[in-house]
Amino acid sequence: MVALSSAAQAQVIFSDNFDANTPGLNAVPFGWTVSSGTVDIIGWPYFYDFVPGSGRYIDLDGSTGSAGVLSTILTLESGTQYTASFQLAGNHRDGSPETVTSILGVGIGNVSNTFSLAQDAGWTDYSMVFTPSVTGNYILSFGNSGGDNIGMLLDNVSVDGGAITSPIPEPGTYAMLLAGLGLLGFAARRRKLKAG
Repeated sequence: MVALSSAAQAQVIFSDNFDANTPGLNAVPFGWTVSSGTVDIIGWPYFYDFVPGSGRYIDLDGSTGSAGVLSTILTLESGTQYTASFQLAGNHRDGSPETVTSILGVGIGNVSNTFSLAQDAGWTDYSMVFTPSVTGNYILSFGNSGGDNIGMLLDNVSVDGGAITSPIPEPGTYAMLLAGLGLLGFAARRRKLKAG
């Protein structure tokens, strides 16, 4: 009786704003790995909240004098376009600009970009698009170029791709639903009048 159509929307396959993590120096956020050095989980309500009102976020240079590579593994399908979105901000501590390299993929077909921001730059939105040629595991990584314990800040990482379909009533269906509700209301009122 009710005709439905489908609307395609991007499916979120990974999302992290780091707020569920306990802040700490040389820490590893849930669902991530850190190699070749360290990163720090910083922000409200604990220490080193350089961009107030942002919850928790990552200092990509850690506190050991060796910037780590923060990475997570994603299972992606061949031929599907994926978009990795994230926010970067300057280090908010000294006058040096920071540079971060982000890579999505492994082997052939990698997409990589280098981002540079002034130390006082606020949160800036970035995205990278990737279409794997083979279904499998792929790495999303972020590596700061520094080694001075002052790194670029990272927050709100998400990856979406593919499509999910959600039923959306066609315009004619809304009219049928409203007419049906009107008839139900009329019948209920009539029953009430008969009973009274």
